[in-house]
Amino acid sequence: MELPQRAKDLIETFQLKSHPEGGFYVETYRSAETVPGKDRNLLTSIYFLITGDSVSKFHRIQSDECWYFHEGSPLLIHSLLPDGTHQITELGLDLSRQEVPFHVVPARTIFGSRLKDDTAYAFVSCAVAPGFDFRDFELFSSEDLISLYPDHRSIITKLT
Repeated sequence: MELPQRAKDLIETFQLKSHPEGGFYVETYRSAETVPGKDRNLLTSIYFLITGDSVSKFHRIQSDECWYFHEGSPLLIHSLLPDGTHQITELGLDLSRQEVPFHVVPARTIFGSRLKDDTAYAFVSCAVAPGFDFRDFELFSSEDLISLYPDHRSIITKLT
């Protein structure tokens, strides 16, 4: 699938690179301050671009992650909760359609995201506190998640 020109422009302008979970990103901020007594920055932030060819695969981190919508197609954030339920949050700017421009994914939540319109793109920012560290990044296989969440096989297959 051909990337929309605006997505290509964002990749070039911000020098976005491929992210292991899918999509494209660049770190925009890493605080100099650290969590007292720990080797962890207080806050990190990225620009993140998702296209029709690149979902954000199901993964988990150990910190809260704040998502801020900037432009493009609404983004569907899929969370698999400890009680076995599947929650969908629609990140976007059309409040009349119950889209939200900001969403927090709680620490240790398994989540992924995809576009509502696979022919478009979504450009967002993500802030993580305490700061993101790839040592905490956990990517899941479909087999592992289906064994934990058998009722949600369809979305697990799409986001793994």
